[in-house]
Amino acid sequence: MDLIRVERELKKRLAVHYKWGRSQSNDWDAKTNFIYKTYSFKKLEERTYKLNEELRNYALNRWYNFWSAMAVEELFCASDRVLPNRNKFDKLVDFSLSNIPFDHKTTVFPKGFNHSISYACKHKEELIKWLYDNQSQEGRRHHKNRLFIVLFDSKKGKHWKLKSEIELFKKHINSYINTFEKEQLIRLSYDREDVLSDIIWIKSPM
Repeated sequence: MDLIRVERELKKRLAVHYKWGRSQSNDWDAKTNFIYKTYSFKKLEERTYKLNEELRNYALNRWYNFWSAMAVEELFCASDRVLPNRNKFDKLVDFSLSNIPFDHKTTVFPKGFNHSISYACKHKEELIKWLYDNQSQEGRRHHKNRLFIVLFDSKKGKHWKLKSEIELFKKHINSYINTFEKEQLIRLSYDREDVLSDIIWIKSPM
């Protein structure tokens, strides 16, 4: 994957108004699955031009989130400590880090958490539990090992825009991998099984 190109294309989306309009659903996912084979923002605009506004916004955001997530996975898998999952249909595991299987999830700092960023950093386990309990009901919902990448824009609160900062992701992901120890993981219990999780913070400069 050409990460420089991906970052360039993702940043083109920043100039277009950001609005979800509705929650994620399997039905609308099926209507916008062309995003998986749409590599440029220009082509995306062409393919969504005739859609109604709500569906178009949905497609733009799915495309943006998907290609940012693919770039993040690529950054993880570039490390010798990470083993990619070759089964692309496996929704529970993206890769293994030090032989521990993980799914990864990029998310903006949630308003619904009802605490400050300072509080969240000091109470990581509480935020992780909140993220598991309030995850989307569709697609990749599960209670398995997961690394959460949480975005926080300290300047304007536009957390979603950080998904396009692939070089910034690279810096923090490499640092996390290079210093990773199993003991730092948070252990939770779901469905009588232990779940291992952690947070990688991506913050804009103060």
